[in-house]
Amino acid sequence: MARKKIGLLVMAYGTPNKPEDIEPYYTHIRHGRRPSDEELEDLKNRYESIGGVSPLARITNEQASSLEESLNARQNQYEFKAYLGLKHISPFIEDAVKAMKKDGIEQAVALVLAPHYSTFSVKSYMERAQQTAEEIAGPKIVPIESWYDEPGFIQWWAKRVQEEFRAIPESEHDAVVIFSAHSLPEKIIAYGDPYPNQLQETAKLIAEAAKVPHFAVGWQSAGQTRDPWIGPDVQDLTRDLFKEKGYKHFIYCPVGFVAEHLEVLYDNDFECKVVCDELGVQYHRPPMPNADPEFIHVLTDVVLKVL
Repeated sequence: MARKKIGLLVMAYGTPNKPEDIEPYYTHIRHGRRPSDEELEDLKNRYESIGGVSPLARITNEQASSLEESLNARQNQYEFKAYLGLKHISPFIEDAVKAMKKDGIEQAVALVLAPHYSTFSVKSYMERAQQTAEEIAGPKIVPIESWYDEPGFIQWWAKRVQEEFRAIPESEHDAVVIFSAHSLPEKIIAYGDPYPNQLQETAKLIAEAAKVPHFAVGWQSAGQTRDPWIGPDVQDLTRDLFKEKGYKHFIYCPVGFVAEHLEVLYDNDFECKVVCDELGVQYHRPPMPNADPEFIHVLTDVVLKVL
C-alpha cells in the first residue's frame, strides 16, 4: 500500500548565514528599521566572538532532515517531506508553504523548534503559515502548539543535568540549576500568555526527574526596548543566588532553546560565565539538544501524536 504524502513544516527563528546577512536579518527583526551603526558593530562583535557566524543554520537543517528521516522510519502510513520555514531570513515561512503547494502537498504538520507556546513566537509562526496556505489554497496545516512537558523532552534534559552533577565532586554538591528561556515583553503576562507558566512547569518537571535539590527559573537575551521584559535576568539571578545561598556551582539549562546559537554561546557561555568568574564560582552548561538522535526521537513522538 502506497504511503500518503504529508508535509512536515519545520519552523524556526533563523540566523544570519554569513556576516553580510547580519544587517538585513536584524532590520527584518526590527520591522524594517535598520539597526544603528553602534548596534550593528556590537552584533558583529558578538558573532565574531563565537566564530563569525552562528552554527544555528546548520543545526536547524540537520534537525529538519533528521526528523523527516525518523518519521519515515517509525511508521509506514505516511511519507513525510520536510520543508524549512524561517521567521526572519530566507527560506521564510511563506516560502515553505508555497513550496509545499508546488509539490502537491495537501496536508502538513507544523512544528516550531521551540517547546513553549507564546503569542509572540509560536502563535505568530502558525498564523503566517495558515494565512499563506489560505491565500494560495495550499495544504491543510495541523499545528503543534507546544511540547514543553513532553515526557521524552523532560527526560532528555534530566539526563544532561544528572551528567553535570556527576562531574562535580560529591564534596562540592553545593550547586543550583538555573533553567531559562528567551525573555519576552512583560505585557504578555497581562494578556494571559501561558509562556512563563510553561517554562516554570518544564523546570519543575526536569528538576523532579533529575532529583535536583536546588533550582531557579530565569530569563535571558531580553530585547533593548522601552517596554520592560520578563525577569529576573539570568545574570542578576546568578548574583542574587550567590549572595543569598552561597552556591559554588551554577548549572545553566537554557531549555527554551533547542540548539547552540548566539543566545547560548554568547549570552550563557560568555556573559553568564563572566559573572561566575567574578563571583569565584564554577560555570556549567550541558550540551544543547541539536540533532542528537534521542532528541529527534522526542520530536518524532510529538509529531506522531497529533496524527
